Amino acid sequence: MKALQYREIGAEPEVVEVETPEPGPGQVRLKVTAAGACHSDSFIMGLPADQYGWGLPLTLGHEGVGVVDKLGDGVTGLALGESVAVYGPQGCGRCYQCAQGKENYCPRAAELGIAPPGLGAPGSMAEYMLVPDARHLLPIGDLDPVANVALTDAGLTPYHAIKMSLPKLVPGSTAVVIGAGGLGHVAIQMLRALTPAMVIALDVSVEKLKLATEVGAHHVFPSDGESAERVRELTHGRGATAVFDFVAIQPTLDASHDMVAVEGDVVLVGVGAGTLPSGLLAAPYDSVVRAPYWGSRSELFEVFDLSRAGLVHVETEVFSLDDAPEAYRRLHEGTLRGRAIVVP
Repeated sequence: MKALQYREIGAEPEVVEVETPEPGPGQVRLKVTAAGACHSDSFIMGLPADQYGWGLPLTLGHEGVGVVDKLGDGVTGLALGESVAVYGPQGCGRCYQCAQGKENYCPRAAELGIAPPGLGAPGSMAEYMLVPDARHLLPIGDLDPVANVALTDAGLTPYHAIKMSLPKLVPGSTAVVIGAGGLGHVAIQMLRALTPAMVIALDVSVEKLKLATEVGAHHVFPSDGESAERVRELTHGRGATAVFDFVAIQPTLDASHDMVAVEGDVVLVGVGAGTLPSGLLAAPYDSVVRAPYWGSRSELFEVFDLSRAGLVHVETEVFSLDDAPEAYRRLHEGTLRGRAIVVP
């Protein structure tokens, strides 16, 4: 079968021929119908050898939808041909967090060598993929796999980030989204669907600010040294109730710090890194900084229900598996309007 693999540090991923996997006991083989490309993939492929730790060769793709193609011994509750989505942040299945469906926070996953598909384990950028346990598969029914595959990360991640701030996003509140790209444009829709907050989007790209307006942002501004002042002007000096930073590099961290309100949330979703001041006099009183990761299995059901209700959609550009390297080039260049979807 064909698969898109990252094979050499610093090189572009390649489409190669590999053996079609056979499911062992408890495993499920999917015939992949759609796979999503993500900045996380681009991030790890940009790391030097001394920081890269996901193994080579690596079949990419941690967003995946497919139809059940073959069942390993002992698998029950799934029908051949059933359309399912893959829950990516897989855990041990036995700890307290996993018992709540929060496998994204499993404390034993690294210790046990459990890695998400495409981020250590073979991913969805292939004609077939193996899933280690049926519990990682969510039925999607008649949802379009191509239109909805990115919700497994680009939907689940912002939903989880927003959900924890919902008690603060009351009438009169303000939510700021920094980075209106693949995840950010979905976050804007979720904020509009779930809260009465005024939504402000910031980005360095004129095209992405246009997309932010199209999907429901009340105000859009360039993400620059004046963005915090603009937010404070719009909020009559109060600042933002919650800032969702989908970039999380030092300039956006600084802006988040400068614009967040007393008792506000700074939610760092992007994979960048930097520092923020802390302490009684270093930040607004009782403001909180969070760094959420992905989301729970139950939250993914909720995300798909938002899609079924027509409240959330993902802007997509579709590529064949043979053209998948071009999808990653476009992702790296920042020229995608939303998410790149690969259809084997």
